Amino acid sequence: MASSSLTISPKKLRYDLYSYSYKEDSNIPLVINVLASLIERNMARTQRIVKNCSRALSKAISTNNIFDCREIPDMTIQSYLERIFRYTRAGPSVYVVAYVYIDRFCQNNPGFRINSRNVHRLLITTIMVASKYVEDMNFRNSYFAKVGGLTTNELNELELEFLFMMSFKLHVNLSVFESYCCHLEREVSIGGGYHIEKTLRCAEEIKGRQREERGYTQITHVML
Repeated sequence: MASSSLTISPKKLRYDLYSYSYKEDSNIPLVINVLASLIERNMARTQRIVKNCSRALSKAISTNNIFDCREIPDMTIQSYLERIFRYTRAGPSVYVVAYVYIDRFCQNNPGFRINSRNVHRLLITTIMVASKYVEDMNFRNSYFAKVGGLTTNELNELELEFLFMMSFKLHVNLSVFESYCCHLEREVSIGGGYHIEKTLRCAEEIKGRQREERGYTQITHVML
């Protein structure tokens, strides 16, 4: 299947943003491939740390939390993200914001480490919350729960816990959004073969509002 994405630099990404239009035959957004690669590398790094660190530190890292599942899902991160995309139609910008949330979550909770027991629950939770932040229309929590293989009550609890552990800091401004896009682009150059689509609708909308505000300010100065 041919990819409709373009090979673009971070600089071009800043000035060439377009909306991603979902169609029934749309390719899987390549940002999903990059995000899966990043998370897998993070998990591998965590495994090395746990293997090499002291028993006390290893115990602290592996402390049970609400995101841990009893049985590890028999599905790769890539397949899980593709499933979420297929059934929710969340655009690439949602996955970029979800990536921001995952990074913030780990920074706010230093004892938390992404591993095979919590990664799937963390992903469905962050993507659902990011979708609510980015998209105008969304599916109910019950639908996201079915897509993610959870009960509605489980996902509701995960969402609530996530929001408190994030201190409800969900806003992602344009500069932060673009910096994470650049990081994903650098990941492309490291991993090779992946390219971020020139989509990212929420950044386009934010940028458009900023242009309008600058235009209004200029008009006001002329009138004065």
